[in-house]
Amino acid sequence: QVQLVESGGGLVQAGGSLRLSCAASGSILSINDMGWYRQAPGKQRDLVATISSGGSTNYADSVKGRFAISRDNAKNTVYLQMNSLKPEDTAVYSCHVEGLKGIWPYRPFDAWGQGTLVTVSS
Repeated sequence: QVQLVESGGGLVQAGGSLRLSCAASGSILSINDMGWYRQAPGKQRDLVATISSGGSTNYADSVKGRFAISRDNAKNTVYLQMNSLKPEDTAVYSCHVEGLKGIWPYRPFDAWGQGTLVTVSS
């Protein structure tokens, strides 16, 4: 079983910054893509940013230039640095991790974090 534990959400004023963390634990052989998604009230869940095992990144147009995704492979952790936050960034942010389980037959896993609320006040 693979678990994801997120931290770093909270309340911030517009223009401020927050850093989200998501640590994967359990029986893990390897991790491929890691990413962050968000869901605002009454809206669908949208991709925010992803990062591959090789470090390639992908961002939603709405966050380009303001958010930065990174990962620490030794800690099985993905981060999301959010700068110049706007009220429209208010949402529940969830991390997503794909990889291979550490127990034979090393099946793929696809895990989601519980979500952390980010609220940006104007």
